[in-house]
Amino acid sequence: MSDSPYAVEMHDIVIKFPGVLANDRVDFTLKRGEIHALLGENGAGKSTLMNVLAGLYKPNSGTLRVNGKVVSFNSPRDAIAQGIGMVHQHFMLVPTQTVTENILLGLPEPRFFLNLPRFERKIQELQSQFGLTVDPKAKIWQISVGEQQRVEILKTLYRGANVLIFDEPTAVLAPQEIHDLIATMRALVAQGKSIVFISHKLHEVEAVADRITVLRKGRVTAGGLPMAGRTRRELAQLMVGRDVVFEVAKEATPPGEAVLKLQQLKATSNKGTPALRGLSLEICAGEIVGIAGVAGNGQSELAECITGLRPCDSGEVTVAGTQLTNQPPLTAILAGVSHIPEDRTRVGSAPNLTITDNIIMKCYRQDPIGNGITIDEPSATKFANELKERYDILAPGVQTLARKLSGGNLQKVILAREITANPRVIVAVQPTRGLDVGAVEAIQQHLLQQRKAGTAILLISEELEELIALSDRIAVIFDGQVMGVVGAHEFNLHEIGLMMTGTRLEALRSPHGRKV
Repeated sequence: MSDSPYAVEMHDIVIKFPGVLANDRVDFTLKRGEIHALLGENGAGKSTLMNVLAGLYKPNSGTLRVNGKVVSFNSPRDAIAQGIGMVHQHFMLVPTQTVTENILLGLPEPRFFLNLPRFERKIQELQSQFGLTVDPKAKIWQISVGEQQRVEILKTLYRGANVLIFDEPTAVLAPQEIHDLIATMRALVAQGKSIVFISHKLHEVEAVADRITVLRKGRVTAGGLPMAGRTRRELAQLMVGRDVVFEVAKEATPPGEAVLKLQQLKATSNKGTPALRGLSLEICAGEIVGIAGVAGNGQSELAECITGLRPCDSGEVTVAGTQLTNQPPLTAILAGVSHIPEDRTRVGSAPNLTITDNIIMKCYRQDPIGNGITIDEPSATKFANELKERYDILAPGVQTLARKLSGGNLQKVILAREITANPRVIVAVQPTRGLDVGAVEAIQQHLLQQRKAGTAILLISEELEELIALSDRIAVIFDGQVMGVVGAHEFNLHEIGLMMTGTRLEALRSPHGRKV
């Protein structure tokens, strides 16, 4: 092994895309046995830089060294051969194949005969070692987003990488899973492995990083700084170039009439098992109701039943008196339901269409954009440009394809489209997942403005801090049922945590029940 203390050295890296300088002479080093956090706003160039290290992009110029040796990667296979693996923010999985088949894809073994039970056992051993549980026999389309993230991590670990790049690995994990992942990362570096940790969650960076590098608009604003002694506010300022307000100012306003009514909803998951088991809930105008729960307890199915993406087995969904039960998505849209989905890439947008096309998806039948048959292109472009400026969408222009946007900017496109539809109801699922502190602040303010305007908002999030900051009430869901609903004046993390594991609120507050 080389005498160099660095597992990775990147010097003067330049990456150019049409109209965008993504990385501008970037320097980055990763020591052996350390966790180095890479910070920056969405679109700052973090994932682009790591895609160079993972063999997905070739730099226009610059030098890359691994263990002191100059290398040049033509493909991810070259990077893997050098012991480098990347867990991507947007999953690189084949939906129709099983967990085991996805983990084995691209490996030289097995070559001719696939002995699935043998490899499933090996994967289960790996799961036990790192605490990343997922059914090896399940197909990717059948499992939750959080479980898909675990498959990506397992896929990298299975290849025996010594350098692991985690691109927003906690964005889809529940709090307990995040705690386990951080413990796993620490165990890995204790064994001499090196980790690049891309995250927007500054409390996680504080908890786990040894050093930090900050990118802003493709340039390094702070390189290889020790994490010790840095404050969250200081990190946020380095990222966005201004002070960031972490406290959410929410006006106390009385709610209006009930707008969204869910009565005894029952629905089945993609696996064919019960997902919702008689769930009932009402949301009023000018109210945010948060849904708290560990991933996989019916949150996704609940959002899909409301928006017409999943049939209900029984029960009712109504919006302002309009019956939406088992109606197509267009009926929900016409009734005033806007949807910010969990999967912004595959469900929330059309990746191969432009920003303009994505923004006008809900209004192309309306003047002045179109009449349902033809689209007035100048009007559509003007409308898209107005929203691009209003929502601070960073892109060369509105003709940029959606798939070329960073996660945060794509989320802003979706938010712009859904809010400008003047909704009665917004169903927001993980709306700030994987976003930087500046984008989180902006999106939360947009939701609060909609609340003030009288919109009923269902906020599904695995970020308890976010739910407590934004919600007027929190409904806790477990196994497809509501364990209890608590108001803003009585939020209690201990109570909420117990309900998330299946204890009903009535039992917690019973004189003969558990004391809190």
